[in-house]
Amino acid sequence: MEEDGDRPGLRERKKMRTRQAIATAALRLFAERGYEETTIADIAAAADVSPRTFFSYFPSKEDVIFAEIDDRLAEVAERLRPTPGETPVATLRRSIVDVLEAVVSEHRDYGPVQIRLMLERPGLRARALQRMNDTQEAIEALLRELCPGISEIDAVAAAGIAVGGMQAVIAHCRREGYDPVSMRTALDRAVDLVEHGLVSVDALSRPSP
Repeated sequence: MEEDGDRPGLRERKKMRTRQAIATAALRLFAERGYEETTIADIAAAADVSPRTFFSYFPSKEDVIFAEIDDRLAEVAERLRPTPGETPVATLRRSIVDVLEAVVSEHRDYGPVQIRLMLERPGLRARALQRMNDTQEAIEALLRELCPGISEIDAVAAAGIAVGGMQAVIAHCRREGYDPVSMRTALDRAVDLVEHGLVSVDALSRPSP
């Protein structure tokens, strides 16, 4: 049975909690024991699930590190839909701000180890870069849906500003161990800067019909 509005149903919320529990347990063990020393069996035991359940959520140990990133990016794509009378810039801001609420609260104790692993391990760094590129391309496509008249370069640049700006600030805040209040302040400022850069694109400033 689904909940009212856009809220996920009970089964879906349970799956989301299990996925988050596995990811949090993994990051905690990586921080305590080290990445190489932590096995999938260790993660499953810490999350109180079986290894089989682990693999139903994540293909590999590496994918656990990107769990939150993948979830948040999926949310942006889902929320980035036109609203009559709203400019594409306003749609972008609304979508990003909603998702940032979750970013501030999730994995805040283990944010530094998450970022450190991505920066120190070439394989993880390559995965992070690929996800960023995929996200930028997805945002470009969504921008073309929001404003069909936007030029190719404007769509590419706007997506790069939005994705690159927010990714850089989130990584910095986690690497430096910002508390939730300071992180939210930094992200609010980043959203303002991203929006300021996007309003110069005329197609993004015209209200949707």
